[in-house]
Amino acid sequence: MAGVDWSVAQTLSDEELEARLYRSALPRNSKQLLPDFANVHTELKRAGVTLQLLWEEYAKDNELAFKYTSFCVKYRQWAMGLKRSMRQIHIGGEKLFVDYAGQTIPLIDAVTGEITKAQIFVATLGASNYTFACATARQTTADWIGAQVLALEHFGGAPRLIVPDQTRSLIKNSCSYDPQNNRLYEEFAAHYGCALLAARPAHPRDKPKVECAVLVVERWILARLRNRKFFNLTELNHAIALLLNDLNARAFKKLPGNRRSAFEQLDLPALRPLPAKRFELFRWKSAKVNIDYHVEFEGHYYSVPHTLVRTTVELRATDTLLECYSANQRVACHAVSHIKGKHTTIADHMPASHRAHLEWTPQKLIDWGLRIGVSTAQVVSWQLEHRAHPEQGYRACLGLQRLAREFTPARLEAACTRAVAIRSLTYRSVSSILKTGLDRQHNLPTTAPGALPLHDNIRGADYFH
Repeated sequence: MAGVDWSVAQTLSDEELEARLYRSALPRNSKQLLPDFANVHTELKRAGVTLQLLWEEYAKDNELAFKYTSFCVKYRQWAMGLKRSMRQIHIGGEKLFVDYAGQTIPLIDAVTGEITKAQIFVATLGASNYTFACATARQTTADWIGAQVLALEHFGGAPRLIVPDQTRSLIKNSCSYDPQNNRLYEEFAAHYGCALLAARPAHPRDKPKVECAVLVVERWILARLRNRKFFNLTELNHAIALLLNDLNARAFKKLPGNRRSAFEQLDLPALRPLPAKRFELFRWKSAKVNIDYHVEFEGHYYSVPHTLVRTTVELRATDTLLECYSANQRVACHAVSHIKGKHTTIADHMPASHRAHLEWTPQKLIDWGLRIGVSTAQVVSWQLEHRAHPEQGYRACLGLQRLAREFTPARLEAACTRAVAIRSLTYRSVSSILKTGLDRQHNLPTTAPGALPLHDNIRGADYFH
C-alpha cells in the first residue's frame, strides 16, 4: 500500500503523488540482461548463424534474459540506428561487389605533357567491408577483369558471387532479370570458381556496399592525392596501396574493430583458395579461313587444317599464344607473331601435295629419281638445271612422280630413257611417250651421223608426230 489518504493527497503535487502511487521498477543487472547487439550483428554474417541460435546462446543460464520475440524486436530497433547499407546481412566470403569510382586522377606524360585520366577501380567484400582499390588506364574489358584479378589476389581468395555493374565491357546483353555475361568474363569466373550476378541498371541499392566503398575511397584516398602529380600507373597504384592500408585499419564507428580485423575474422576463412595459375587475359575473334587455309589476326597469317577452308573459326588470343577453335574444338595453336604480312604455317595443316612441295629439295628429288633408274635421275636433274625458277623444276618433278604412280616406275624409266635418247627431257615429252606407248618399243630413235642435234625445246610428242 502507498499509505496515502485523501487528506494527505490534497497537500501533494501531481509529481509527488505519482511517485508515491507508482514506484519505479527495481533496477536489473543490465550486463546480464542486455545482449551485445554489435556482436550479434557481426555473428549473423557467419554462414549458418541465425537469430534463434544467438538468442539461445544469450538466454542460456541467464534468468533475466529477454524472450526470443523481445530479443528480435530490440535487435531490429538497434539495427535501425546503423546506415541503411549496413542493414543487409552478408555471409562471410559470399559476395564481392565491384565498380569504378566517378572521380579520376590525372596522369601526365613526362615526354609530351599530355594529360590522361586514370580510372579508379574499387572492390569490397560484403561481410567485412574490406576494400581494395587500384588505378587502370581505361574501363575496357581487359581493365575490368585485370583489376578483379588483382583484387582476388589482394584478398587471398575467391568469393562465391561477384556483383558488378551492367557495363558493356562485361555484359553482352543487358537485362534486369537475366543479364548475359560476355565470353571472357564467364571464363574468368569459371577459372576462379565464382558465380556472376550483375546489379540491375539504375539500381544502386543492388550493390550498396561498393557504392559506400567508392565514397570512402574518394574521401580517404583520392582527396588526399588531389595535389600530387603522377606520371604513370605504377607510381599512382603505389600511392593508392599505401593509403588503402590506412583505410582498412580505420576503426568502425558503431561496430567493434575495423575492416581488416573483420576481414580476418569473417571473410578470409570463408574465401575459396585461388587456383595455382593466374587467369590470363585473352581476346575472342571470329575469322574466316582463306583458300590458302590461313586466318588473319592483327596483320599476320596463321594456318589451320586445310579441311576448314571457307569456314569460320573462333580465335582465342593472349599476348603470347593464338588458339583456333572450330565447333568448340581446338584445331590449331601458334605462338603470336607481330610481323605483319608474314605467314606461320604448320606442315600438318597442309594438303599432302602442298606438304610434299614444302619438303622439296634438289638432292631429295634426285635421290628419288635414282631409285627409279639412271635415266629418270637424268631427267630430274635436267628439270632442276634448265628452269628459270626452282619452283618450275619442282613442279615438273612432282609431275614425274605422278607419272610413276600412274604408269609404274618401270615404264617411267623406259620413257625417260627414250626422252634422253631423243634429247627432249621435258615433262611433256616423258608424259607423251607414256601416253602413246612408245616407251614399250625397243628400237629407240637416235640421231643419225651428220644429222642436226635435237634441241631441248623440241617436245617428244612433236618429234614422234
